[in-house]
Amino acid sequence: MDNDSPALVEMVAGIGMFVGDFLHSLDPKKRLTIPAVWRAQVGDPKSLFVLPDFHERCLNVLPAAEMAHKLEKIRRHSMADRKVMEFTRTLGAASDLVSWDSQGRVRIKDKLLAFAGITEQVQLVGAMDKFQLWNPAFLVDSGDVDQARLVEAGLYIDF
Repeated sequence: MDNDSPALVEMVAGIGMFVGDFLHSLDPKKRLTIPAVWRAQVGDPKSLFVLPDFHERCLNVLPAAEMAHKLEKIRRHSMADRKVMEFTRTLGAASDLVSWDSQGRVRIKDKLLAFAGITEQVQLVGAMDKFQLWNPAFLVDSGDVDQARLVEAGLYIDF
């Protein structure tokens, strides 16, 4: 079954699980097409938060519903907590909220594209509850499955 087939898109609608990877190009207006199967995963509202990654030179893309879960963690802290306020201000200023057009394209801010070094090609990588946008040249483990690393990570989170 093709990743963008209507049957598959209908089967996964609203689940919020991003798997696989896709190589796409930015169009001349710097728009990126989000695969239909991933757009179906987003659910409601049909918008995405784009955030710089904390460890890698890539962008994290989260559905609005997933971002709401992350914001609940922040809301548990006092506004008097300087570190929390600094974090929210820094992350808020560096992030973007996007919606796709009728053809599934989004326009991500230039400063975010520059942060990730994305100029033409974009590797979209599923990361379960989110997906990531990479310059293909920066994506180190884009090929084979490293089973030893997978086992180590699975044990770390008790998967």
